[in-house]
Amino acid sequence: MISLDDAVTAQLESHGERFEVLVDPDAALAIKRGTFDEEFEGQDLEDVIAAEDVFEDAASGDRPPESALEEVFGTTDPMEIIPQVIERGEIQITAEQRREMQEQKRKRLINIIARNGINPQQNDTPHPPERIDRALEEAGYTVDPMTPAQQQIDDALDALRPVIPIRFEEITVAAQLPADYAGSGQAKVREFGDLEREEWQSDGSWVGVVTFPAGMQNEFYELVNEVSSGEAETRVLKDKDELATR
Repeated sequence: MISLDDAVTAQLESHGERFEVLVDPDAALAIKRGTFDEEFEGQDLEDVIAAEDVFEDAASGDRPPESALEEVFGTTDPMEIIPQVIERGEIQITAEQRREMQEQKRKRLINIIARNGINPQQNDTPHPPERIDRALEEAGYTVDPMTPAQQQIDDALDALRPVIPIRFEEITVAAQLPADYAGSGQAKVREFGDLEREEWQSDGSWVGVVTFPAGMQNEFYELVNEVSSGEAETRVLKDKDELATR
């Protein structure tokens, strides 16, 4: 369940009756798009609604007669009716909720770009989120609160490129953890990105080759240093052919 403060109203008018449900705005949009299972993987409908109930007027708490529910939906079970109201009805969003959704989408978009983008003019170093935020502002890019952040990346990058040098790229890094830290540290390193290959050395150390978005380099190095008390060695692999070498 979500709080009432985080919910928006989805409203359907049918057969002279009005039906309202309270739901997370992003989840409501995903349900309408038919992408809820993909976008909210691991979550159920109960996780994204504020009440397991159908209202005639959510603000007052009034409920429609059961006969109306049966006539329109063929059931009185709220958990069967709620998705239908969302799919067939309209999502009512206040100006304040729209501003909040837009800000959340903006932060999500900036985070995605910061984690995946690099500066090709500065040795492929990541762009800090603050720099991306300022560049979006300078570019005059407006985030659409009703569209998933992932679907706005291309348009945001088109707006950013005249302002800052940026491109999306993955990086492959080999990390060697000393024997004293290999047992506990390798589990965290191998989960950071896509593990291309791993090898236990005769001295008990562990070597893992991991591919991840280039913008996450600093996070990766911080993780490796943390799990090895700063004793790990890392090397960026420029060519995939190096994956087969030690």
